[in-house]
Amino acid sequence: MPERRTVALVTLGCARNEVDSEELAGRLEADGWQLVEDAADADVAVVNTCGFVEAAKKDSVDALLEANDLKDHGRTQAVVAVGCMAERYGKELAEALPEADGVLGFDDYADISDRLQTILSGGIHAAHTPRDRRKLLPISPAERQESAASVALPGHGPSDLPEGVAPASGPRAPLRRRLDGAPVASVKLASGCDRRCSFCAIPSFRGSFISRRPSDVLNETRWLAEQGVKEIMLVSENNTSYGKDLGDIRLLESLLPELAEVDGIERVRVSYLQPAEMRPGLIDVLTSTPKVVPYFDLSFQHSAPDVLRAMRRFGDTDRFLELLDTIRSKAPEAGVRSNFIVGFPGETEWDLAELERFLNGARLDAIGVFGYSDEEGTEAATYENKLDEDVVAERLAHISRLAEDLVSQRAEERLGETVHVLVESVDEEEGVYGRAEHQAPETDGQVLLTSGEGLSVGRMVEAKVVGTEGVDLVAEPLTGSLACSEEAGR
Repeated sequence: MPERRTVALVTLGCARNEVDSEELAGRLEADGWQLVEDAADADVAVVNTCGFVEAAKKDSVDALLEANDLKDHGRTQAVVAVGCMAERYGKELAEALPEADGVLGFDDYADISDRLQTILSGGIHAAHTPRDRRKLLPISPAERQESAASVALPGHGPSDLPEGVAPASGPRAPLRRRLDGAPVASVKLASGCDRRCSFCAIPSFRGSFISRRPSDVLNETRWLAEQGVKEIMLVSENNTSYGKDLGDIRLLESLLPELAEVDGIERVRVSYLQPAEMRPGLIDVLTSTPKVVPYFDLSFQHSAPDVLRAMRRFGDTDRFLELLDTIRSKAPEAGVRSNFIVGFPGETEWDLAELERFLNGARLDAIGVFGYSDEEGTEAATYENKLDEDVVAERLAHISRLAEDLVSQRAEERLGETVHVLVESVDEEEGVYGRAEHQAPETDGQVLLTSGEGLSVGRMVEAKVVGTEGVDLVAEPLTGSLACSEEAGR
């Protein structure tokens, strides 16, 4: 019997890319490929790239070059680029980076096995010519679902696949194969975005907004629960728009309670929320539904009205603070995180001070700060009133220091609180770490438990916050919580 072909997937960027990688893994495993963790042990290294900002693109190129080095002294015979950067640049990336043996776009995902086999056999699959993916679906959201079958939508693999196609245990298996044993997994709620933020190129290569059907989301969640997942995080470019193309803009409000009732799921988290689209009913569901955590990943980006208008966004400091007051009136311990861009073209000293006013009043649990840089193909790149790079760098450093102080202060406000911690790592030397409800994976800090006796990965523990380390918390498991955790794990 010939040796099975081996493949490793290296994933960069956001949680949406992680879902896409697991879809590719599912397709490859179903077609006979053996998945390995280390690229050095693989015949083909597939790098799922990020094309969001300059730093992410550099990381993607570095990962491709690092994988290419393995061809000189390892098993690796080919390196292939997929993902957002590959989709966005196509032939341009292939010409600039000859070390990549293939550059595959989203349209290649359904035939990923054949593409890799061709490349591995020494053949050439021409890199695709990038196109504006917003034009692939009808302008009217109501007409998109009928056209969806003819458009490649990574992470939208169907459920209830024929026997032998899905790498899974039961009939609800999606076209997906888990690449790690973490107790948390992302579930794609939708793809694409209809917003036209002047600084963002994502819609051009991810396409127009299109929702997954609730049945597919539910089936995938049930399958993940069968794989031992305790927490799911709903991801897309804009979760607040979910359902608008299915005839019900409030569909998320009815879907969340159903997801929370899936056997084995202990926590449901929603990410990527647009402040301008937050609805009272959605806030109510996020703050009152058992197992749905009161977590608000709100994309504010700035709070000065003139800057927001230049960004093609809505709101201002006072409206944003009112939104946070509404949320905390319903769930005082709710977690809130956001990202901000400083040094945007035309940003004045007053605008920066207005952003500081918002940050000082917002009490955010996690803050990401980015300095503005041009993204080709965006409206903002054509603006004339650009700030000098040293001014942008100075403002970035200033707001970053402020953000670091503020999230540390917010963590200290949680001293004495009781938190529910999902255990994610247990190590005799490093200790036991997990996340509370206000902490999303990788972005919002973690919790160090002072005692880990009897605990294992995937357990939920009730604990009291007794200390802080910057944005991180230190918590002491409460008496009886370990017994409760043991019972919950059965």
